[in-house]
Amino acid sequence: MNIIIHRKAFYIFSGLLMVVSLATLVMWGLPLGIDFAGGVLVEVSYVESVPTKGEVERALAPLEVGASVRSSGEHAFIIRMRELSPDEREHALAAFPAGGEIVRESSVGPLLGRAAALRSLSAVALVLAAIVLFIWFSFRTVSRPVASWKYGLLVLVGLAHDLLITAGIFSFLGHFAGVEVDTLFVTALLVILGYSVHDKIVVFDRVRENARTLLSTHSFEAVVGASVSQTFVRSLNTSLTTLLALAALVAVGPASVFYFSLALIVGIVAGTYSSLFLSAPLLVTAEQLQKK
Repeated sequence: MNIIIHRKAFYIFSGLLMVVSLATLVMWGLPLGIDFAGGVLVEVSYVESVPTKGEVERALAPLEVGASVRSSGEHAFIIRMRELSPDEREHALAAFPAGGEIVRESSVGPLLGRAAALRSLSAVALVLAAIVLFIWFSFRTVSRPVASWKYGLLVLVGLAHDLLITAGIFSFLGHFAGVEVDTLFVTALLVILGYSVHDKIVVFDRVRENARTLLSTHSFEAVVGASVSQTFVRSLNTSLTTLLALAALVAVGPASVFYFSLALIVGIVAGTYSSLFLSAPLLVTAEQLQKK
């Protein structure tokens, strides 16, 4: 298939995406929300006489509470502030423009925030380790022309591609649009890992089955190309149906799951691409390097 023939072009494209994503993370980092950084989060809703975002920011500026304001729909604002004393909290709530109703308020201490961040990193690391062990066990009977452990390694390369691009886009959104990542974002990353590895295993499993019957008469490159061709439409259709549901959530769903759905859309698109255009072609490259 042309994907395998032109694999170097896809490597360059993927490499550029990963470098740009890594650069955004180095420059701006991930914008940690209250779940991880600690502080106070307040959502204020207005029925009539809705103030502008600038008016809310100017009302809170004299208090020096480190307020970060973003719109939530057409009639509400989500305000994040640093950890406040009882007096500071009282003054901050009183400073909101008149006519607002507090519909949500939460407070997280810095110690709890750091603990949540560590648990989230541990969850991602455990999932990645479990994925590698599962693939190694599933492909343990495969020894030629690419060893079973290399299948697991190439899946990790694809997953790193998917997570890095998703994180890079949210770093960009955090810098320019004030978006923050919370525990829902970590949940989205775990869902992306599961979805992406499933897609890659389907392609790799077809490579394994075709290698048993075709490898005696065809090159490994031809076997991988045939396997990608056989799974291409299935992968696209599966991803498309999922993306349609997520697009509906982004368009008409509640504001609380908007960025969760957006993260899943980015991750699933990246995962589908990496399964067909990165991880599978890398099998051919691994086989050729092994020969050398």
